[in-house]
Amino acid sequence: MSEQHKPAPVIVQIPWQVPVAVEDVAEDGRHFDLVADATTRAAVARIAGLRDLPRLEATFDVTRHGQGGLRVIGLVAATVGQSCVVTMEPLANEVAEEVALVFVPQSAMPKDGETATYDRRAEDREPLIGGSIDLGALATEFLILSLDPYPRKPDAIFQPPADSKPEESPFAALAALKKGGDGG
Repeated sequence: MSEQHKPAPVIVQIPWQVPVAVEDVAEDGRHFDLVADATTRAAVARIAGLRDLPRLEATFDVTRHGQGGLRVIGLVAATVGQSCVVTMEPLANEVAEEVALVFVPQSAMPKDGETATYDRRAEDREPLIGGSIDLGALATEFLILSLDPYPRKPDAIFQPPADSKPEESPFAALAALKKGGDGG
């Protein structure tokens, strides 16, 4: 595909930004209790396709990891306003998503075609870009990943519309032609 025909990348501005540089984390780690304000929650709700987002909080323990990396352990919790896929009525769901990631310098990440030498049972590893991470963006990402794509009220039952007459098959016209062609 030529350069002029490649689709432009989609760039989404993350509304909740809490940057943390490696040098901002002491050797014994650093704890973060984050609470998104109303403006941030409204912007995150738009990005996530939510009706509303009355509560969005995150708690992270950030520690140094290896040569220039960071480990993030925490929890993203929220009350999300969605619409029931059956009744379309407003619905509130509680979300609690655990976070366990290790950010390593890009030079420590496996190159294309290389296999990783780290323990695959360990936390997921992400590249550490520019020597910092963004806890707000991380919380937003984990919130979106934890959303139920088909929220449904517990008592919602789908009732198909009652048919007044049976629907005619799309092959009924062909059947009629065949009957007429057979002389019957």
